[in-house]
Amino acid sequence: QVQLVESGGGLVQAGGSLRLSCEASGSIFPFVAMGWYRQAPGKQRELVAAITSAGVTSYADSVKGRCTISRDLSKNTVYLQMNSLKPEDTAVYYCKRQSRVPGVEYWGQGTQVTVSS
Repeated sequence: QVQLVESGGGLVQAGGSLRLSCEASGSIFPFVAMGWYRQAPGKQRELVAAITSAGVTSYADSVKGRCTISRDLSKNTVYLQMNSLKPEDTAVYYCKRQSRVPGVEYWGQGTQVTVSS
């Protein structure tokens, strides 16, 4: 079993920055795909950024150029650096980690990001 704990959310003014962290513990295999998702009130959960097992990154168009996903395999941690934040970035941000078992994935509990205008 794998547990994910997100941290780093908070309240920030528009134009500010936040760095989210997601630390994994438990039965860890390091080279798996991971991603950051977000869900705003009344909206569906959406993918923000992803990193493959090989370290290839991808981003939603809405955050491209403003966000960077990275990982530290030695710490079993994935990060999301968010810059130039906008009020529309306000959401609960979730971390997801794939398992080596097909169809199995793990989610964190979420961390709230609120961007004030």
